[in-house]
Amino acid sequence: MNTASKHKPLIVICAPTACGKTSCAEALFAQDSSSSFAGIAEVISADSMQVYRGFNIGTAKPDKALLEKLPHHLIDICEMRGSFGAGDFVRKTLEAAADIYSRKKLPVIVGGTGFYIRNFIYGLPPTPQADSLLRGQIEARMKKEGAQKLWDELENLDPASAHKIHIHDEYRIKRALEVCIASGKPLSSFSVEPVPREGFSFLILSLQRSRAELYERIDKRVDLMFEQGLADEVRSLVSSGCCAEDSAMQAIGYREFFTADGRLNEDIQAVKERIKKDSRAYAKRQQTFFKAFTDAIPLNADDIEGCEKKITEFLAGAENTLDSYAKFGHNIQSF
Repeated sequence: MNTASKHKPLIVICAPTACGKTSCAEALFAQDSSSSFAGIAEVISADSMQVYRGFNIGTAKPDKALLEKLPHHLIDICEMRGSFGAGDFVRKTLEAAADIYSRKKLPVIVGGTGFYIRNFIYGLPPTPQADSLLRGQIEARMKKEGAQKLWDELENLDPASAHKIHIHDEYRIKRALEVCIASGKPLSSFSVEPVPREGFSFLILSLQRSRAELYERIDKRVDLMFEQGLADEVRSLVSSGCCAEDSAMQAIGYREFFTADGRLNEDIQAVKERIKKDSRAYAKRQQTFFKAFTDAIPLNADDIEGCEKKITEFLAGAENTLDSYAKFGHNIQSF
């Protein structure tokens, strides 16, 4: 990788759900790990659901023990009934990265929300100017009809864009519909050149597992979530005022608990099987999405040694940045 001295190094670890992203980051950067990079980094979570307070089990949110030995940013920063989109992620990630650099640490983006990562690295494509009247009409429809109805409409108009947008990302659903209606062209027709964001040098590690192995891990994870009390978590969220129409409740792992009329489904086994099915379908889409990251280096998710090697090479090329990373600690000085 060609690293100019003005560019700050930033590592991205991306992969489908249940692939082992968090375990990989812990093995590489946690303070108590045996890795050469123990304690040098802080994680910026690229998970569209872990931003919401109260949504813990279904999002596989890192526990307190991990957060103490590997600090995470963009966790629990949004109210449970709030909304958070790609633009928010880019803005918050820039702020978090600046904070991490100020303490001579290395920012590492870890997550599976591909469009968040893509938009941070490559930016957003140019699109038609916003139409305030049309935007207001779509906003009113979103409140009345819900995200699923508008997402279904978007899928008919622009399937390529719809399949890249999470059902709970109301902002991007509304914006994609607005572009389709205002321009008569799908949002996906407005392309962006894959030029990385200025000021950063990126190392993108794309963790891999076979589809069969990934599906098995997803099924086991969902079983564990129910053992940990996912159903009780959902009931507690509903008791706190959350409903099926809320952005966070429309995510996989939560939306499956609701019937078509917004009531809680008491058939827990059916809910569990639906979550597994939806998670497997989502993982398949993620695998396809991450293949489009042409700069990414594919590595087996269990190949920690291979990850260490790529990071070593990357930081060696970045030796003129941030005071040669000497302030990261003795493990980095050998670079």
